[in-house]
Amino acid sequence: MNHPVIASLLPVVLFILAGFVAGKRRWIGGGAVRDLSNLVFMLLLPALLFRTMSAVHLEQLDFKPIGMYFLAASLVYAAVLLVQGYNRRGAVLALAGTFSNTGMIGIPLIGLAYGQPGMVTLFTLISLHSLVLLTSGNIVLELAAQREDLQRGVAPQHSVWVTVLRALRNGIIHPIPLPIIAGLLFGLTGWRIPPLLDQPLQLLGSAMGPMALVLVGVTLAYGSVGPHLKGALAMAGVKNLLHPAVVLGLGWLLGLSGVPLAVMVVTAGLPIGANVYLFSQRYGVAEDLTTASVAVTTVMALLTLPLVMLVAGQG
Repeated sequence: MNHPVIASLLPVVLFILAGFVAGKRRWIGGGAVRDLSNLVFMLLLPALLFRTMSAVHLEQLDFKPIGMYFLAASLVYAAVLLVQGYNRRGAVLALAGTFSNTGMIGIPLIGLAYGQPGMVTLFTLISLHSLVLLTSGNIVLELAAQREDLQRGVAPQHSVWVTVLRALRNGIIHPIPLPIIAGLLFGLTGWRIPPLLDQPLQLLGSAMGPMALVLVGVTLAYGSVGPHLKGALAMAGVKNLLHPAVVLGLGWLLGLSGVPLAVMVVTAGLPIGANVYLFSQRYGVAEDLTTASVAVTTVMALLTLPLVMLVAGQG
């Protein structure tokens, strides 16, 4: 019970289980899940990100592991796109194979397992995670949609450059990158957050982990996997096992080790982030499979994450 893997995962499992029970008993209605998710992403998570990053000094950050992580993600993304084909469905599934649930599960898990050094490494990654993956994913999706329209003889509504610029704007104006950037800029001033503001930010940030994990359980309670189980299991193989394996292999090749490598590998092994479903919903493609994949990768992570954390610890 005192093993670090078990000790760090057990609270995560218990919070998710509590949310699952609450969802099954309908203590939290299905319509309230979206509102509570907005509360986490729009208030609690930004408070945690801003407060943490305001105490970080840019010159102390190591971006080598981050570059390695995105290189690995691009390889997995390209592999899934190659298998699925260059279309909207393939683009959504490729994003699902590389976009981790860094907010709801990653932050509390990394914090419990690796402490403050791990959190700084994770937040450095998170500062670019959504910006890079969601922006590039949005661009690929838009271009794939235009390609499909042209194949059907439908003229695209916007030029390629307009599509790219809109995707870049949407990637930056996001509740995750903005507070991280704001926190880093505040830290550059050398000022400290006044106690009257710091304490509320600390309380809001500390509520993020439990609330987010409970919501994961509630979402699982309302989800439907059934007909898409086979496809969801295949996505779990890509997200929970292939992605961290590629990150680990590249990390070894580049000579990385210790907490930075472990955080990158474990982050890659996290289940699919909910933002992928929003993409599938927006483009009206693979919605049921994406929903099932989010649920299955989350459940499977209870089995695969201990393995990933143990292997990463050997690095």
